[in-house]
Amino acid sequence: MNILFFLTPKSEVAYITEDFTIRQTLEKMEHHRYSSIPILTKDGKYVGTITEGDLLWTLKDLIEKKEISLKDIDVMPVIDVPRRKNNTPVPISANMELLVSKAITQNFVPVIDDTETFIGMVKRRTIVEYCYEKMKK
Repeated sequence: MNILFFLTPKSEVAYITEDFTIRQTLEKMEHHRYSSIPILTKDGKYVGTITEGDLLWTLKDLIEKKEISLKDIDVMPVIDVPRRKNNTPVPISANMELLVSKAITQNFVPVIDDTETFIGMVKRRTIVEYCYEKMKK
């Protein structure tokens, strides 16, 4: 089976670009009710994924060290936030085995084309729903 069957296209995915601030990122995640969100370059290349935990622990550490105040999140770039783990992408040509192996540990699997441009994502939920429907039959 082709992984494109499971793809949520980029046009339907909320994402941020690497120039977003922490505040902009938090607001976008809150609006879309995401616990993690893909980070792209201005030209659409996949950079990584930022999670609520990444933001929370970074803010906690910076506030404890008195290196930042809450008003500073309006200017601090999200790209400077250390990421504890990253949703590694798969190429558009990936097989189902690779896709499922990534989905075991990632809520979503970013999909990139041959030029490493982000084209969308496959949500773990979509894979589980497909398997559930197959099992019911």
